[in-house]
Amino acid sequence: MRLDHFIHDRMDDILAEWESFARTLGPAADQMSALGLRDHARQILGTIAADIGTSQDPAQQQAKSQGLAPDADNAHSAASVHGALRQASDFSLLQLAAEFRALRATVLRLWLPHVTQMSAEAVGHMVRFNEAIDQALAESVVTYSARADHTRELFLAILGHDLRAPLSSMTSAGDLLSRARLDQDKVADIGLRVKRGARQMSSMVEDLIGYTRTQLGAGMPTMLRPADLAEIGRAAIDDASASHPGTGFEPRFDGALHGQFDSVRLQQLLTNLLINAAQYGSDGRPVRLHARGTADAITVEVRNDGPVIPPESLESIFSPLVQLPGVEPEARPRTSLGLGLYVAREIALAHGGTISAASSAAEGTVFTVLLPRAAAPA
Repeated sequence: MRLDHFIHDRMDDILAEWESFARTLGPAADQMSALGLRDHARQILGTIAADIGTSQDPAQQQAKSQGLAPDADNAHSAASVHGALRQASDFSLLQLAAEFRALRATVLRLWLPHVTQMSAEAVGHMVRFNEAIDQALAESVVTYSARADHTRELFLAILGHDLRAPLSSMTSAGDLLSRARLDQDKVADIGLRVKRGARQMSSMVEDLIGYTRTQLGAGMPTMLRPADLAEIGRAAIDDASASHPGTGFEPRFDGALHGQFDSVRLQQLLTNLLINAAQYGSDGRPVRLHARGTADAITVEVRNDGPVIPPESLESIFSPLVQLPGVEPEARPRTSLGLGLYVAREIALAHGGTISAASSAAEGTVFTVLLPRAAAPA
């Protein structure tokens, strides 16, 4: 059976195995729908099958082997778009390459039993198939890398811009304090301004450290000890209130909330969620934190009444360096590096827990964290 015909006939079986393998690729895949996991796979396979069925002379084959195929620079091919979307969905470059490796193995494993004789035509189809897979992988890697470079440059620009605000505030405070005569009643206000700026910069630095550790493969460090999540929640509200004094935070604690936690990391997780809710919430509306304990786990919800986040955007909201969708760049809150939700997810995973988001006009935007009372770090 011709390999290109086999790909068309068994497309659904191949896609099912593609999705099954993609589902094993870590936290990024856990948040994605079946449609997202199969992203552009059907079009990629269709392009590969069409390539196999197209005549090719030796010169064209050599050009393709050197990355000089006529459509090698096609930034809008299915494989190219797939690479960009996988980067946006927080897949690593190794995971992207693993998808194509698994696709190659799956197609050949399913097809070879249908080959009654290893003829020159069958061998030729295998060569053409491998060439097409390599071409698709190369296209995906190019767009993945280009988007990663752009994201990194944008992140550095945002970091430089956002650090200027608290630094400028602290510099102004220093100028005021250096004056020979200063009303004493203003000293306390200046101190609060300096403290708020230091908290903002400290929050950014903590998120940067957490992001860097996970990208280097070290994981989010945790030290589990007996702790009370109610105390952690109140401390997180204090931190968030210092950064957003104009926002009302309403805590609610139900049931037993003790367990084996890293209190420092959980405070960082809750502070990030509260600050995120305050930044994107509606003016005059409170941010609500509700923690409730059951026999084996504790559930924490952070809710605001801000703009509804589209369902398709909820899949990527925990990816690093992603700003909340639907927000214009000039309206982006200061100190929002696009790392807070990513760090929150990594901390939840390090505790053996989960984090999810839902958004609707009726219920607002709700981030839900589920934490087992006693679990070994993931």
